[in-house]
Amino acid sequence: MLKNIFIILFLLIASAVFSQQKYTVVKGDTPYGISKKYGMSLDEFYKLNPKTKEKGIQIGETVLIKSGAKSSGKTDEKLGKIVLKPKQTIYGITKQYHISETELRKLNPDLDSKMKIGETLFLPEENIKKYGDSEIAETVETPKTTETPKDDIKNENTYTILEKDNYYRITKKFGISKDQLFALNPGLEEKGLHPGNVIFVKSQESITEETKQKKSEEKQETKSQSPIANDDYITYTVQSGDTVFKILNKFGISLDDLLELNPNLSGGLKAGMVLKIKKADTLYKKSGDEISVVFLLPFGFDSGDSGYRTMAMDFLAGAKLAVERNVKNGMKLDIKVIDAQNEKNFKNSLIQINPENTDLIIGPFFKSNVLDVLDYVGESKIPVVAPFANSEDLYGFGNLIIVETAAQAYADRIIEEVKSVYQNQKIYIVADDDGNNADYLKTGLEKQLKNANIILVKYPSEIVLDKNMMTGQSAPVIAILANDKDQIGENFGNRMIELGKETSGVKAFSMYFAPIFEKKIQELGAVNLIYLMDRKINNEGDFEKEILSDFKKKYCKTPSKYSVIGFDIVNDMLSRENKKGEILPQMGKIQTQLATRFEFERKGNGAFVNKGFRVIRLTQ
Repeated sequence: MLKNIFIILFLLIASAVFSQQKYTVVKGDTPYGISKKYGMSLDEFYKLNPKTKEKGIQIGETVLIKSGAKSSGKTDEKLGKIVLKPKQTIYGITKQYHISETELRKLNPDLDSKMKIGETLFLPEENIKKYGDSEIAETVETPKTTETPKDDIKNENTYTILEKDNYYRITKKFGISKDQLFALNPGLEEKGLHPGNVIFVKSQESITEETKQKKSEEKQETKSQSPIANDDYITYTVQSGDTVFKILNKFGISLDDLLELNPNLSGGLKAGMVLKIKKADTLYKKSGDEISVVFLLPFGFDSGDSGYRTMAMDFLAGAKLAVERNVKNGMKLDIKVIDAQNEKNFKNSLIQINPENTDLIIGPFFKSNVLDVLDYVGESKIPVVAPFANSEDLYGFGNLIIVETAAQAYADRIIEEVKSVYQNQKIYIVADDDGNNADYLKTGLEKQLKNANIILVKYPSEIVLDKNMMTGQSAPVIAILANDKDQIGENFGNRMIELGKETSGVKAFSMYFAPIFEKKIQELGAVNLIYLMDRKINNEGDFEKEILSDFKKKYCKTPSKYSVIGFDIVNDMLSRENKKGEILPQMGKIQTQLATRFEFERKGNGAFVNKGFRVIRLTQ
């Protein structure tokens, strides 16, 4: 009996395998093209070839098609036409008629100019019949297109995708628009960019024209040895007292930029020398009066990764309240929310951003993704707001706004506070897990305090009172918490209360907030606790009461931590935008929102980094 079952299973598997045919991919093939050619839907193709959905198809690769499918010899299909109605958009048409924007543009090359009421668009007749409301699927002749014979296409016509490539980089590299790129590569928009795939970047006609232009340029090139035209640089006469470093900061350029245009600098900088200075990149400027804002949040719906979904949803709840508040005040906003998925699949989300029509990007959350966005927006210099990523390797980007205050800023303030009360007491530092905060504090305090006795400990229980050598009595100490874990904070608070009862003069400091600090205010006041907070709501403030009330009316609950962050960041950024969509010139203003203090400092000509926080002092 068991043997018969295995035989039946084998036959079922075999019949499934042999009910499919194989097809070898040739140059110019796409999943969409193959499915149309053999009378399949794109979903059917992907079900038979699931791996191609992620990695695409390669020339010479074997894929499966339905059994009995015969090539139609062409990919054309019967077309119909529709007449545009009021409020119809390209996006709405693609959704209603289940057609990709790439295919829609291929059938209607002048699509953008035809998006007017009463204009006619071509669509597959079958789609009109199936998804149209009352349109008549009038059969029309398929628009004729002229194709360059594949054998005549030169290698200059193609490009092999690299690991770090994105649509923006490729279009800029080859001087084409995104629409032109999709038109040259049908199906590319759906399958995305995959390293190793070969795509078309130029038509045969453009190569012929480019060859003529290159020959003309080569003749002119011999007349001038200057690598950069006058339009790309200005001149500067070196003054007495100038240094290379001073010039770099003055003009916001790199040393490489300076040396590239001034090779004679290798002989030294001299007063009177005339230098060529590369023009600084122009900051992004808005055209029009509507500000377009993109939110990149890790919902993980597309990738199935829900690890940060609650955090993203809470952030968006606060952000929506800020958006509505600014719209009521007369601001014109166009908001787009994009699922950033997760770190691994993030690049697939970038293609939804149009660098030519975006004023501000808020998100993503992760540092690696922030770098991807900065690379994607490239020369457009669209301001990018990083809510949580803060590290020195991000400081070189002039269009980056970093919201999260760095631990170093907190440590510097603690060093100042300790210095102001220090009287030769022994200093204990409760270290963080990796020891970075503790080491930074110890080094800073040793520079500020002569012969200070500083001890690093792992647990608050290791903090002990010093003994006076003359009297034998307990002497007060200074204790600093450099660990942000709530449990360590709880232990630290209780230990300081114990020591404060043994002797007076004990002083406590903390780089971070711990819940015990608000539970035992009076007891910790006895040890003069001073702690720092990145966010704290003043429940007695009129503005704060208004926002909390609005949030409760909208969501029937008080805002969570990430809802507060979402509101504060969005409200702060929108309040800095002017009608031209310029935000960077307004970054110098110090503002406090619901709970967060925003005090941005520019790192040279690079990023704007928030150094704002609250100082909380507990006294008796």
